[in-house]
Amino acid sequence: MKKRKAKTEKQKKIKKKAAPDKTGKTGKLKTGFIDLLFWIVGCSFYALAVDTFTAPNQIAPGGFTGLSTLINFLTGAPIGVTVLVLNIPLFLIAFKVFGWRFILKTLFATVMASVFIDVFALFVPPYTGDRLLAALFGGGFSGIGLGLVFLRGATTGGTDILGRLLKLKFRHISMGTLVMFMDMFVVACSGIVYKNIESILYATIVFFVSSKAIDYIIYGTGRGKMLMIVTKQPEKISPKVIEGLHRGVSLVPVKGGYTGQDQHMLICVVRPSEVAKLNKIVKENDPAAFIIISDVSEVLGQGFKNAGEDLI
Repeated sequence: MKKRKAKTEKQKKIKKKAAPDKTGKTGKLKTGFIDLLFWIVGCSFYALAVDTFTAPNQIAPGGFTGLSTLINFLTGAPIGVTVLVLNIPLFLIAFKVFGWRFILKTLFATVMASVFIDVFALFVPPYTGDRLLAALFGGGFSGIGLGLVFLRGATTGGTDILGRLLKLKFRHISMGTLVMFMDMFVVACSGIVYKNIESILYATIVFFVSSKAIDYIIYGTGRGKMLMIVTKQPEKISPKVIEGLHRGVSLVPVKGGYTGQDQHMLICVVRPSEVAKLNKIVKENDPAAFIIISDVSEVLGQGFKNAGEDLI
């Protein structure tokens, strides 16, 4: 009887181990659905930027989309189809060099963006008013769209993949510099194709606004302010910061270069709205404290964004 019970218990344990992880599958499905949702919204914004604002106003803001916009102006070829055709050889090379995992999400997002650009062009009315407004809104819409796509681990192909491939050959040049030079080449070509310098200037505005929008989408929710406070009263300031702001404080011993006196430096990261309150706490407890405030592009940790956490 004992042997039978032991066997049944062992069988139960084996079954438990062999049982499929339903929560893992559910998690993957949820992540996949969120990825898809972000890509749909992101590609929609990006397509609207191209069809409504940049292409109708003779603005080619770099990348393969900008190059396709110029080809569309010269030949009438659909922008979305042209983007796909230009990306095909890059995807094949990237597949050989980096493997399918690297290009899978980007391939999906690139196809989606290309389809949306050509479909939206059929029914979305173009804006042909003030070109400055077109550049501003085109940059804003494209930045929001690309930011949402980047946020879920994909890109829209083009110069992003080409930059990675060129980086293998030109290792001494940064990825950002390679992409910037390729985009600048497309923008310079737009001045020749459209035969006016204004197209280059407006494309620069699109670049700037788009990059700011991308940064806000990706890093905006995690931004903060870092305060480095040199003080002789750390034992008074630290507990009041912890109690009043519910923020952690790191204590670093420092020595004054001029006075030679031993002091302490408190390091604390807070949200921008909490800076004034922290300053007040410091000044109330040590009016002679020396405070350095700097911007922090992203904060990972308790009270901000957890490391590895997906923004949804």
